[in-house]
Amino acid sequence: MQGTKTPGQDHAAYGSCGDASCSASTRMSDESDQEYIKRQQLQPRLCLIQHKILVLSGKGGVGKSTVAVNLAVALGMKGKKVGLLDIDLHGPSIPTMLGLEGRKVCRFNGLWKPIDLSGLKVMSLGFLTQDPDKPLIWRGPIKAGMIEQLLMDVNWGDLDYLIVDCPPGTGDEPLSICQLIDKCDGAVVVTTPQKVAAVDVRKSINFCKQLELPVLGVVENMSGFVCPKCGEVTSILRSGGGQRMATDMNVPFLGSIPMDPRIAEAGDDGKAFVQHFATSQTAALMQDIIQPIAALKKKKSDLQLKVIQGND
Repeated sequence: MQGTKTPGQDHAAYGSCGDASCSASTRMSDESDQEYIKRQQLQPRLCLIQHKILVLSGKGGVGKSTVAVNLAVALGMKGKKVGLLDIDLHGPSIPTMLGLEGRKVCRFNGLWKPIDLSGLKVMSLGFLTQDPDKPLIWRGPIKAGMIEQLLMDVNWGDLDYLIVDCPPGTGDEPLSICQLIDKCDGAVVVTTPQKVAAVDVRKSINFCKQLELPVLGVVENMSGFVCPKCGEVTSILRSGGGQRMATDMNVPFLGSIPMDPRIAEAGDDGKAFVQHFATSQTAALMQDIIQPIAALKKKKSDLQLKVIQGND
């Protein structure tokens, strides 16, 4: 339950963006002073981001980061302003997949400046660690604090989309990001066709339902194999498992992505497949998958915020 603002305090003093619907404009009745201050630092930044989308999977190795990278780049190719946040703290792969290995972020006016890759703003713990081979042996509270920093202490600026690449499972990191992001649009859930993956991915869908996080759709990755010579797609694994799971659990199915050797090639070379192989049939399938996400409408509160900013 939310309380009321203390009389005599304006939006700037309370860290609100000025929109009456911004959650930072009111204090929750059970919120401590420290919690309220943190939320005031975070929410005005999130208000500048129209759509926040998580990429989830209950199973590792299904190509979740591949989907996140190509989703973000494909939205950028449509003229959207996009940020990509990697919260896979123990295995940040986004820097490698975008050719940003070894890059470091700097602070400006007390905030980290994300790496700008041809207009795509990218942030990952991989940019902050000194030794990429050194494991992070962190418990839950430390991980939650780092995810909070990656949202609150990064100058994301004005974005149409923030795509968040989450680690596999339904543990600390996905839970933390869901609790921190206000008015999250939903999740894209990634699976592979076989039953052993779908069983775990079903848990991710139930995770979303328990947290009242909309499931924007399921993507079935590695659905068939694209012959590098003739382009024919052959089902070397069972196909259709993702679609059947989506139907069974009453969530949208966004589409299937086949195993294309060029996807691995692009990732190893630090290039986004959907852009580097833009004329391929697989890239066209990826573009089809993002259509419902690219069609998300601006929220009323976001439109109000633009007016408020324009009058400042």
